Amino acid sequence: MYHISFPGLGLSMQVNPVAFSIGSFNVYWYGILIGCGFMLALLFALKSLKRFGIDRDGYIDCVLIGLVGGIVGARLYYVIFRWDYYAQHLNELFAIHNGGLAIYGGIIGGLLGGCIVAKMKKLNIPAILDVTMMGFLIGQGIGRWGNFINQEAFGSETDLPWRMVSENTGDVGVHPCFLYESLWCIMGFVLLYLFSRKFRQYDGQTALLYVVWYGLGRMFIEGLRTDSLYTPLFGLRVSQVLAGASCAAAITVLFVMYVKKKKKKIL
Repeated sequence: MYHISFPGLGLSMQVNPVAFSIGSFNVYWYGILIGCGFMLALLFALKSLKRFGIDRDGYIDCVLIGLVGGIVGARLYYVIFRWDYYAQHLNELFAIHNGGLAIYGGIIGGLLGGCIVAKMKKLNIPAILDVTMMGFLIGQGIGRWGNFINQEAFGSETDLPWRMVSENTGDVGVHPCFLYESLWCIMGFVLLYLFSRKFRQYDGQTALLYVVWYGLGRMFIEGLRTDSLYTPLFGLRVSQVLAGASCAAAITVLFVMYVKKKKKKIL
């Protein structure tokens, strides 16, 4: 049980990470929120398939394999960058019930698994990515509230009016990074949804804009956090490096595609 307050806003509450128990088995709010985010993202995607010209059965196959790939990727990513610990605790390699899943690893693993299936079934991969990336924003926007329930993934000390205080923050006000990322993802979903309806010009364009949008947000939000994974070189945060690199790559591709389309119009 955590006692959480936002003193600048006059809010306080008690939060129990355990939603309910079945005998000695605990069901946590974190898992429930992740599950809800996944289901809403899937429902959105399934409703959008026809407009993007994607086969429903083929897409579901991609999602199932992508889900497995996402879990494996999230754990593998975390373990690799915490290998100094896991090399001494090999018995904990698969103990995901104790935490240790990285969102970027989940995205990479999920996309890799899903794209392999899409390639095998000869589906339109760029169109699938457009739909899936918008769904990611729904899932991420909801799932981040699991960090609030667990009182984790918060930022450094601050005296801003919306600062968060709890036992896990050491009873000092900190940046509620879960809230920043949740709002960023929800706003991104709304913008990309509107873009895909009115301005999308080619398959894959919305997916590239997702990479830019999420990368920009994650680059700044990660800089506030106190629990980041770090690269072995220069003490850089892994997620910031990956966010910056992927964002730059996506912007480059978008620019190249823009130039190509402009040249075609001239011709």
